[in-house]
Amino acid sequence: MDLTAAESVNPLLPPVGEIIVGLITFAILAFVVMKYVFPVIEKTFQARREAIEGGMERAEAAQAEAKAALEQYRAQLAEARNEAAQIRDAARAEGQQILEELRTQAQEESARITARGEEQLAASRQQVVNELRGQIGSMAVTLAGRVVGESLEDDARRRGTVDRFLDELDGMSASTPAAAGTTGGSTVYSPEGDR
Repeated sequence: MDLTAAESVNPLLPPVGEIIVGLITFAILAFVVMKYVFPVIEKTFQARREAIEGGMERAEAAQAEAKAALEQYRAQLAEARNEAAQIRDAARAEGQQILEELRTQAQEESARITARGEEQLAASRQQVVNELRGQIGSMAVTLAGRVVGESLEDDARRRGTVDRFLDELDGMSASTPAAAGTTGGSTVYSPEGDR
């Protein structure tokens, strides 16, 4: 019987008691895993998912802030460029105005200097003419006295003669060369008109 009993027991199948004990142990282990381990794993998974989603939201918010800051920077840069252009245009206009003022002042100063020079020239000319009149008058009187043979001592006569002579010289310098050519370029002076 030993053989028949040994032949009826399948060596591949465990005994029924072991199967029942294994099933009960598996059920207890499954219960413990479902009751205590799965909630912890689920909490950890949920925390990681929230961390990842929060990180993505924070990254999107940071990207939106960066984009807004970039737009603000671009607007400020455009405003600064416009302001710089306005300042440059204002400086250019002010420079032109200053140049015009300086040009006007220079022209006024030039006109003033020219007028002063002309006044000084006229005064110098008058002084030279007066000196020459005196010298020419003395020479003319002396020469006329020698030519006529008499002395023109009287001051009034001398002055009249000198003035008339100088007036004739002025008239000759103002006349045309053709008129001067008719007299042969020389004038005969006669002091007898004073007598």
